[in-house]
Amino acid sequence: MPHVIAVAGKGGVGKTTICGLLIQYLCESGKKPVLAVDADSNSNLNEVLGVEAKQTLGEIREKMKKAASLQSEVPSTMSKDVYAEKEVFAALTEEDDYDLLVMGRSQGQGCYCFVNGLLQREIMSIQDNYPYIVVDNEAGMEHISRGLLPHIDTMILVSDCSRRGIQAAARIAELVEELEVNPERIGLVVNRAPNGVLNEGTKEEIATRKLDLLGVVPQDEVVYEYDCDGKAIVKLPEDSPVRAALKGIIEKLGI
Repeated sequence: MPHVIAVAGKGGVGKTTICGLLIQYLCESGKKPVLAVDADSNSNLNEVLGVEAKQTLGEIREKMKKAASLQSEVPSTMSKDVYAEKEVFAALTEEDDYDLLVMGRSQGQGCYCFVNGLLQREIMSIQDNYPYIVVDNEAGMEHISRGLLPHIDTMILVSDCSRRGIQAAARIAELVEELEVNPERIGLVVNRAPNGVLNEGTKEEIATRKLDLLGVVPQDEVVYEYDCDGKAIVKLPEDSPVRAALKGIIEKLGI
């Protein structure tokens, strides 16, 4: 079974940056191939990684939903099972050290239970090809609640250094418990901290919410400049303080 790492946080806290650098670290550490899954509705993990993404599973869902209503794009000689398998493999963006799968959203109305079941089975069929799966989730974790993703071993909650950000991370932790995902480890990473230091108010909020602080990632203007220039964040210099902080967090997790 692969080790599944899920990264979650509210929008704007930099979780996709953390997720991309985590994927890079695993690949550079020889723990490859990695399956990178973009499960955020605002899909941009591919931009952090510097690759072009293919079609999403949400788009595949729509095709298969149309097939169920006889507006079929599925060839008459092909079963829906075979079609789902073909489309999932076609949706993989394949790189040397990792593959990227973008989940996307279903835009139509109605029940997608049958289609979700097919897609879940296809994801299960490919997961054993990877020692690690890293999932970039939205705060609501739609695809986990739908059962489209496998078990979770490590859950990383990402927040900025505001009290509201910490409170949002705590609510996601509560949602994880409600969904009965039961990760082996769940912890908090505070991102974009000035000089890499948390103030006392933030520390107090973390303690009040009983969150396990895995580490603090400093504010880095270079990350901001890369983002503005459209550069892949994984191209950050090796001496980047952000990369160094993330390395310490991963070592603490023992991944």
